[in-house]
Amino acid sequence: MIFVIVGGPAAGKSTTARALAARFPRAVHIPVDTLRDLVVQGHALPQMDWSPDLIEQVRLARGVAISAAEAYAQAGFRVVIDDFCDPPGLREYAVLDGRGDVHRIVLAPSVEETFRRSRLRSGPDTPDTYIESIIPYANEVLAGHLPDLVTAGWQVLDSTAMTVDQTVDAILGGGSLTRSVRGGGRCSASPTG
Repeated sequence: MIFVIVGGPAAGKSTTARALAARFPRAVHIPVDTLRDLVVQGHALPQMDWSPDLIEQVRLARGVAISAAEAYAQAGFRVVIDDFCDPPGLREYAVLDGRGDVHRIVLAPSVEETFRRSRLRSGPDTPDTYIESIIPYANEVLAGHLPDLVTAGWQVLDSTAMTVDQTVDAILGGGSLTRSVRGGGRCSASPTG
């Protein structure tokens, strides 16, 4: 079984992914940012204008994450990938479409909550100016992709008022949570697609 958890900066992707993986006896967490950080020289950070280098590095990191996820899943591990939504719209994950054991989740807390989480993570006196500078843009990109992601089977979870455990419970179908998708529509919080 493979879970792919995406969202904007400071949405709680890594924290949720690690907590979700901890619920299984054999599990692995694959953070795409960690794979991208393996680039020692020439590392490209997401900006409003995506350079060819950045697009290539994201594509490569996602390819490695997907290959590793498939290998671990074949060996009987539960796999949780965490990643961010990008302007091209997560198209690399389409290669997993034929698998019946893939659950795609978009964490979509409010922009205000992502700022709060970013400040909590970095400390009130040392804000992460890079992350905070891209939160509005990244959330705008994500909001623009939500209708297509829902159509493609991604489950959108507004985790604004949820603890990490509540978010994991919702992903696992532990409650009857249904969250509004910004921009219209509704989808279940349980990973059925």
